Amino acid sequence: MTGPRPRVEGDWLFVPAPQEHRPYRLFCFPHAGGDATAFTRLAHRLAPAAEVWALRMPARGGRGRHPMPATFDLLVRTVVDVLRPHLGGRFGFYGQSFGSLLAYEVARALPEDRRPDAVVAASASPPDEWGGPPQPQRAAEDLLRLAGMGELIATEPELRDMALRAIRADLAVLGTYRHHGAPPLGADLYAIAGDADPMLEPDRLAGWSRHTTGGFGLTVVRGGHLLATVEQPGPVDVLTSVIGRERARRGAPEGTPNFRSAA
Repeated sequence: MTGPRPRVEGDWLFVPAPQEHRPYRLFCFPHAGGDATAFTRLAHRLAPAAEVWALRMPARGGRGRHPMPATFDLLVRTVVDVLRPHLGGRFGFYGQSFGSLLAYEVARALPEDRRPDAVVAASASPPDEWGGPPQPQRAAEDLLRLAGMGELIATEPELRDMALRAIRADLAVLGTYRHHGAPPLGADLYAIAGDADPMLEPDRLAGWSRHTTGGFGLTVVRGGHLLATVEQPGPVDVLTSVIGRERARRGAPEGTPNFRSAA
């Protein structure tokens, strides 16, 4: 892989594959317990058409000593403040699982003139199906197993403990989330699920259509719960199509076609 070296922007943002020009910018929000490095392969596959900026969550990786905001609302407000200086030009959001919910709520909380063209929600139930405190210990263990992360670190007890701590931190924040339906998102919204996801039935994706007044589309791809990981680039074709559609909409006729397909 060639090109400029990866860089960080402050504490919160990681740019795995910086682009010398100013392409479409895709902000990526990791799953519960996940870190920004999960999007490195995706960043290289999307370049040069898009530049990935991945969220570096607290309480893990290089930010292991940084405390997680105490509530989901505070996390949203913090991320809004972090992103605001970097939102010039065309950009979109991509989230996985917990990150999908966070991406959606951050998009809603941004000022109207700084909202993304599109939000792509992967491996997640619609926002009105989230909420309520989980059982911290059991939920973290179950999530590690069901998300397929357990096998990756089964022989590394230290990595497993670190992953569980990060998951528990995210689940504690998630337990404070309460959905407020108004106003819905105005941007285009795309929902994705893996066909072998043990945590999400694909037919639940349609519920995301209730949460935007913009265009809506859904698709099912090959994969499990986590699509973009340190080993897999994720739904590159879907994201490339979404980015192309959003670029084409500038100057296009009114109306957004639905994006409904399965791979």
